Amino acid sequence: MRIYISVDMEGVAGIVRRHQVLRGESGYDEACRLMTGEANAAAQGAFDAGATEVLVNDSHGDMCNLLLERLDPRVQVLTGNLKRFSMAEGVQDGGFGLALYVGYHGGMGTQAAILDHTYRSTVLWAVRVNGIAMNEAGLNALVAGAAGTPVGLVTGDASTCEQCRALLPGIETVTVKWAVSRMAARSLHPEAARAAIREGAARAVAAADRFRPFRLEPPYALEVDTIDTSMADAAGIMPGVERPGPRTLRYVAEDVSTLFRALLSIVRLGGTAS
Repeated sequence: MRIYISVDMEGVAGIVRRHQVLRGESGYDEACRLMTGEANAAAQGAFDAGATEVLVNDSHGDMCNLLLERLDPRVQVLTGNLKRFSMAEGVQDGGFGLALYVGYHGGMGTQAAILDHTYRSTVLWAVRVNGIAMNEAGLNALVAGAAGTPVGLVTGDASTCEQCRALLPGIETVTVKWAVSRMAARSLHPEAARAAIREGAARAVAAADRFRPFRLEPPYALEVDTIDTSMADAAGIMPGVERPGPRTLRYVAEDVSTLFRALLSIVRLGGTAS
């Protein structure tokens, strides 16, 4: 079975502050090591349960964070920007039996979630699809689901895991830290977190048949609330975008691929005003 892993940074054990997740800041190098360790743990758990191939997609920031020589030599790795499907790049091609989301964080506005945001914290306040509030795990699960791939595991802080269980019923979750504020948490030791992730990934892959792809009924109505009106001004020039409110943009698509790329386009256009 082929397994797809998307790995972010904010949900990794021990990571709590912005200086850890930004290239060039004082805690970044350590954060890359921690992120790589959890990516390895998920991959090793997948192989323990019989995976024949594992693709790891670096899904944080500029998407060049994983320390390649420290990765399990059995994996293939997707790094770099720009990717057409960003954090979900690769899974849209199909052929994966299961997707695992490692180091994920809560959607923007989630209480007691470390560094909560949705795709770009300086642009997006909220994202909804067909009226359902979406975090990054949900949005990426839609892309995977359209390709026939279910999500079996999400790892991160306790609030993120709770949010993802509500959005994606039946998934496995592994909690590696418990936030006490947006930038403080009680965390497992990195070795304990990796052991738990390896076990969780193995459980999910071993039970892959019980998971179902995450799908919504088309057409897909994307609604985005921007941080301020200037960002809606900038992104509102995109063809097909409606503006039902001062900070709200709406786009309707007939397929998930178009929906997702519209979201990324809105993020990038809105970012020109920030």
